[in-house]
Amino acid sequence: MSQKIEIFDTTLRDGEQVPGCQLSTDEKIIVARELEALGVDVIEAGFPISSPGDFLSVIEISKAVKDPVVCALTRAKKDDIDVAAEALRYAKRGRIHTGIGSSDVHIKHKFNSTREKILEQGVWAVEYAKSKGVQVEFFAEDSGRADLAFLAQMVEAVIAAGADVVNIPDTTGYCLPHLYGKRIAYLYENVKNIHKATISVHCHNDLGLATANTISGLMNGARQAEVTINGIGERAGNTSLEEVAMIVQVHKDLNLHTNIKSEKLYGISTLISDLMRMPVQPNKAIVGANAFAHSSGIHQDGFLKNAENYEIINPSDVGVPSSSIVLTARSGRAALKHRLELLGYQPSKTDLDVLYDNFLVVADEKKNVNDEDLVALVANTPILVAQK
Repeated sequence: MSQKIEIFDTTLRDGEQVPGCQLSTDEKIIVARELEALGVDVIEAGFPISSPGDFLSVIEISKAVKDPVVCALTRAKKDDIDVAAEALRYAKRGRIHTGIGSSDVHIKHKFNSTREKILEQGVWAVEYAKSKGVQVEFFAEDSGRADLAFLAQMVEAVIAAGADVVNIPDTTGYCLPHLYGKRIAYLYENVKNIHKATISVHCHNDLGLATANTISGLMNGARQAEVTINGIGERAGNTSLEEVAMIVQVHKDLNLHTNIKSEKLYGISTLISDLMRMPVQPNKAIVGANAFAHSSGIHQDGFLKNAENYEIINPSDVGVPSSSIVLTARSGRAALKHRLELLGYQPSKTDLDVLYDNFLVVADEKKNVNDEDLVALVANTPILVAQK
């Protein structure tokens, strides 16, 4: 039986930490409603103590959505937790996301503390957050570089203290996928009470491995993935929601599923890009402008014969209207003939040979050839091209 993966979206918290991408409360409400329609299970709405705007946004998002859990981030501090609980007072299902560093790097150089004191503070934070009557998620920051035995000790202690979810972040994007997966597997093998909580994965993309690490974590037992639309986030970004959702959907052998309505992915990607004024790179997987575009002659010929030759996802499955054949100097006769036929022309083989030679001259000059160029090309080619 396929196992459910909870999708925890942090576009409105970790994603909004990107310089220049801050949203107003009204804009955040728009995004939160779209995330709800998308099928996201948890919306991390903000870090309430960080600013009055974040506090207000968590309140208003709590009022605006009904199905997802609304989550508020805190440090392992009383004031943070008090403010988060207040901000979540209208949430149908609220969650406080609290935590502290787990690696020796953080313990020594960020907190100037010891493992024993950090552990004690983490347990206290979970117990105090739990007293607020909401779900509690604990993050063991920088888990990717933490001593494994100490990490297991911390996870066991916070679950015993009442944590409903334990987040194992690769905060700096340091891990290799097989090693991150081994960390999750180690926890399942060495934490006695681990089945009393959901294990979550939150990966950053500093080495371009965020999605790979997330999938590795899920394959080794984690059941919540923390993601953002378009992979936006601190520094090089976070794990991309659309990539995780479609990997799970395409690879049935993983025996996993999400509640994500994939046909809405392109639309929400465009919304986030527009609102945050952050363009999506053209070669971005799933939602980039070139994700379903074919410009190489060999690829175009194969695609036109059968789309499955070069596409493992139907564009309509992610909300993209159709694939595109882009005419460049690398295109072949099959692509040129296809585009001419769409315009109503039916060139013979001889006509096509002549048109193709002329087309290459235009393509070398213009880089990309559009429909207007093709109409002009036909008009300027001294041969008869029959129209439908």
